[in-house]
Amino acid sequence: MPENISISLIVGLGNPGTEYEHTRHNIGFMAIDRLAKAWDISLGKEKRFYGVFGEGRLSRQMLTGNKIRLLKPTTYMNASGQSVRACADWFKCSPSQILVIYDDMDLPLGKLRLRPSGSAGGHNGIKSMISHLGTQDFPRLRLGIGRANKTGDGASVTNHVLGGFSSAETKLLPDILQLATTTVDSILNDGLDKAMSLYNSQSVG
Repeated sequence: MPENISISLIVGLGNPGTEYEHTRHNIGFMAIDRLAKAWDISLGKEKRFYGVFGEGRLSRQMLTGNKIRLLKPTTYMNASGQSVRACADWFKCSPSQILVIYDDMDLPLGKLRLRPSGSAGGHNGIKSMISHLGTQDFPRLRLGIGRANKTGDGASVTNHVLGGFSSAETKLLPDILQLATTTVDSILNDGLDKAMSLYNSQSVG
């Protein structure tokens, strides 16, 4: 595994419950489900971590013997950090070993952005993670969901992120989630810097 990256915990942010399952705010959950399927990792409820959790060893040559853990916090978005901190403490993961995947309204649908650190940018799930981890220095993969309109008051923003994808957007989701999966594979195999150079310029749709 490359020396400049040692991701051992991948977190997808979202809200629990069937009413939120297919909303834009839950694209982080969708990405974790896609990774679990691609890597044949079983996910199940884990009370210790206040979330849905799974782990496995990847079979690729560069990753043989390295265990990867997947987590979907079920604390609701605004308290995501509680779940992540509990899991990180249990496995003694440093923040730099935690990759978080979440939605971003500032990116158009089909675009992703990988960064080694950064502020919350108004995202309540990331605010909670920064608060509980005590740092903003953890890598993140932001998946664009676009904005409903250019201005966007509080109510319209909430309605947008908690709304479902349109039929046209839904058709793009498999390709978006595949691009996210490919990006994560690259992070693990090639390192964060190489993955950023390869995939921050790519988009779907």
